[in-house]
Amino acid sequence: MEDGGPRIRRRVSVRKRSRGSLESLRAAAAAAELQPAGDPEDEAAAGSRRRKTGSPEPAQENDSEEDMFSDYDSFAENSFLAQVDDLEQKCMQPPEHRTLATDSATQDVCSDGITNKLGISDSENNKCIKNQSDPDVPAGPEPENELLFDVPSSQILYFESMQNSSNDLGGQCTKEGGGNSHKSSNEEPACSRKERPQPNDDFSKVRASAETDRRKSITDRLKSAMTGNATAQTPVFSRSKQLRETLLSDEISVARKAIESPADDLGPFYSLPSKVRDLYAQLKGIKKLYDWQHTCLTLSSVQERKNLIYSLPTSGGKTLVAEILMLQELLCRQKDVLMILPYVAIVQEKISSLSSFGIELGFFVEEYAGSKGRFPPTKRREKKSLYIATIEKGHSLVNALIEAGRISTLGLVVVDELHMIGEGGRGAILEMTLAKVLYTSKTTQIIGMSATLNNVEDLQEFLQAEYYTSQFRPVELKEYLKVNDTIYEVDSRAADGMTFSRLLNYKYSDALKRMDPDHLVALVTEVIPTYSCLVFCPSKKNCENVAEMLCKFLSKDYLNHREKEKCEVIKNLRNVGGGKVCPVLKRTIPFGVAYHHSGLTSDERKLLEEAYSTGVLCLFTCTSTLAAGVNLPARRVILRAPYVAREFLKRNQYKQMIGRAGRAGIDTVGESILLLQEKDKQQVLELINGPLENCYSHLVEEFTKGIQSLFLSLIGLKIATSLGDIYQFMNGTFFGVQQKILLKEKSLWEITVESLGCLTEKGLLHRDSRGASEEFQCPFRITRLGQAALKGAIDLAYCDTLYRDLKKGLEGLVLESLLHLVYLTTPYDLVAQTEPDWMVYFRQFSQLSPAEQNVAALLGVSESFIGKKASGQAIRKKVDKNIVNRLYLSFVLYSLLKETNVWSVSEKFNMPRGYIQNLLTGAASFSSCVLHFCEELEEFWVYRALFVELTKKLTYCAKAELIPLMEVTGVLEGRAKQLYSAGYKSLMHLANADPEVLVRTIDHLSRRQAKQIVSSAKMLLHEKAEALQEEAEELLRLPPDLPGLGAANTDKAGSRAGGTALW
Repeated sequence: MEDGGPRIRRRVSVRKRSRGSLESLRAAAAAAELQPAGDPEDEAAAGSRRRKTGSPEPAQENDSEEDMFSDYDSFAENSFLAQVDDLEQKCMQPPEHRTLATDSATQDVCSDGITNKLGISDSENNKCIKNQSDPDVPAGPEPENELLFDVPSSQILYFESMQNSSNDLGGQCTKEGGGNSHKSSNEEPACSRKERPQPNDDFSKVRASAETDRRKSITDRLKSAMTGNATAQTPVFSRSKQLRETLLSDEISVARKAIESPADDLGPFYSLPSKVRDLYAQLKGIKKLYDWQHTCLTLSSVQERKNLIYSLPTSGGKTLVAEILMLQELLCRQKDVLMILPYVAIVQEKISSLSSFGIELGFFVEEYAGSKGRFPPTKRREKKSLYIATIEKGHSLVNALIEAGRISTLGLVVVDELHMIGEGGRGAILEMTLAKVLYTSKTTQIIGMSATLNNVEDLQEFLQAEYYTSQFRPVELKEYLKVNDTIYEVDSRAADGMTFSRLLNYKYSDALKRMDPDHLVALVTEVIPTYSCLVFCPSKKNCENVAEMLCKFLSKDYLNHREKEKCEVIKNLRNVGGGKVCPVLKRTIPFGVAYHHSGLTSDERKLLEEAYSTGVLCLFTCTSTLAAGVNLPARRVILRAPYVAREFLKRNQYKQMIGRAGRAGIDTVGESILLLQEKDKQQVLELINGPLENCYSHLVEEFTKGIQSLFLSLIGLKIATSLGDIYQFMNGTFFGVQQKILLKEKSLWEITVESLGCLTEKGLLHRDSRGASEEFQCPFRITRLGQAALKGAIDLAYCDTLYRDLKKGLEGLVLESLLHLVYLTTPYDLVAQTEPDWMVYFRQFSQLSPAEQNVAALLGVSESFIGKKASGQAIRKKVDKNIVNRLYLSFVLYSLLKETNVWSVSEKFNMPRGYIQNLLTGAASFSSCVLHFCEELEEFWVYRALFVELTKKLTYCAKAELIPLMEVTGVLEGRAKQLYSAGYKSLMHLANADPEVLVRTIDHLSRRQAKQIVSSAKMLLHEKAEALQEEAEELLRLPPDLPGLGAANTDKAGSRAGGTALW
């Protein structure tokens, strides 16, 4: 500025920061380093200069980008910048003009002035000087980066500038001084060494060089940094966020050390950060564990990572223990976790509830159900994954990990409802999964839990596991039996197992007695609408009939209970049904009653379950599947009859149903009442007082889904390839443990030989007898067809049929419509259960386009054949019934893809809408399997791209714009339409949505649901972003086998590639 212009004088108080050492500050001090010398007078003079300060004047604004400092170098007279300028002038002098006193004074300015101004202790400064001057002394540890979070932006730029300056100076110093083995005790500072001339150089050259460097001096750099920063916005550093992240990281490190040490101190929350405890309190309302949960988590077998089976009554809190063990594995041991659940609905519920934990704690939650899931799973560099899978998808996931050589990355497998290992084909698949994990990975822990286990010893031997059990229930359960109008309490101490409790006091009219002989109205009105009630019925039709009957005789006062909210439920049902509502639900919901069974669509079930959970609905009439599905507890549970369909009730089923009675934190007691006839009394007494049913292996009974599928995978994955190895593996299965009980006619060896022979005859295996001296040592090899069946997880009963259908399809594949492809992906296992309505069949057939009729003709189904069946005429020509029935199901799926409205298709084909949706889910899953099957066979290359798109269409069956929203777990078509209408049109919109805004803008969306949707969307978005980032880094990484890249340079190339990828 000109002399007449205003001067900017600002007084800035410089206070010491007790913030620990900073590498950039050390570098600044070291850049101006001088060798100590002792002249007390000069030192005192320098100290006097440092104590002077300028008199403050009012500050004035200056918006110019010119040099705001002009000839005034600092914010205060004789300030730090002035001292640096003096120091620099002295450093520019040639060596012969510099005296020892000057050295001493300058050293004092550097070591004291800079140190005191920036808060560096003497000890730190001395250490810095020593390290700078002596290259043999290693540098100290780097400072913590979080110390800079609230440093003003001007200081940040200053530190960076000084760091760069010191690096430049230090680099030249090292280069020039590298050849000198001897150093003088009066060693010159770095800035002087930089300018030191050669012995024969002329003094004028030194001065010219000094003047050139003067223009780029430290002062100019500081001025430039401050000028640019004066108009720059100060960076925002979130102190609280960094503190939280630092605390969480520290606690995870402490917990990891604690969990690996033999000490009893497990850290803040069972070897987990305290943040986990806070999240359980915040998200689930769990503030304290039950005593049994603490005991189980602190068992020595759990601490030693032994396999564990634990059993408690329903609602005892088993899942929480499993979740804590999973979090220990993910956060502390840094391993992936697989959780296997029985049904798709439970998988989706668990995904929604744990996504918030994944977002907060830094791990992925991945869904493996239906057609969802990636094989092999994405390999993560840093974050670990929690795979939540159905039984079938869990098996495929384990196969993929074994094939990829990554099974050891799986630290823990958790199985809910372990008793299902004894239930048919699904039990056989679960047994195969666990047997493979046990055989291939000695470091993977297995945890199994169930409420209904009896022969635990067999399971213990199979899983090599410890056992823990307790009879704890958070709410007391009282069991009752009702015979006629008398109620008895179940009492194991009584002679006949029950004692008289009371008589029903309810005035019944003659009409009511005829309609309700079991006195259901009397039993439910004792609890509703204040409390909730579940009525289990033997069949789906009975559920609907009982719901309607109850509403006919309930008081009109029930209509007034939460009337507005019940109207909202009906309105939302109409929205998800495309304007249609079930007439039964329309009549019963105003009374707070609804039915619940597989005939409902997923959208309807979700809406009704939410309304029941919030108390809007107070009574469900339901089938036994609800007891094994989502958690919907009640004050009173009534069993309409001791039957499931036409079969008498099993004790396992009975225990699961009555286990829904009593809601923890809400009820003080839970009640169950079993209604029975006098003729069933003795059988019911045996039921309630008898032991639980034993679990038995179905590995051999389910021949194609069980033992044959197992042998194919063992050979295909190279787990066991010879007869002897396979026999040894079989001895370690659950079936092998129970072979003495299960095998009556044949031995295990004979069954093994027979099964391998069947697989060889089908062309799935090939026996290689070359080089084997003994028969049991001959290795088997999997064929291409066998490999395709293995990858596609195809039931071997249908493997040949699928291959023939795909081969025949190539001869005349019709692509003018989706009908031909839909036929090829219609599940075989549903065909046998189908009975076509021939009139509907004929009507739909006659509406086909010529291209679609051509598909039927290629399959051998003619319009005349369907017409004769519809009119009841005799048919001489023989047509394959399975093809006819499968084509009928294809018509249903094809209509659904065209209309995307389950209600209209349900009416058109006269089928329950729930059955149609289950058919759609099965077709989507089977389409995914067929896709993997075709990927292994070169002749089916044409199908690959076609089935990718078809699988996507079958999975979502919605308009294209809704699919990105429906990818989020828990968002079905009805909810996706609401979100899309509200402006949430992409995954990014949902991931960044405010749950409170969602609650206000979306009808009938609870706060809990809104939070789960946002968390699930964030999790999915993070997964996609991480996958893209890892793919990019993989592309930019130098291949280790690059020609010309020597072994010695491999590590170097890898580090360069890593740097490039990060860039």
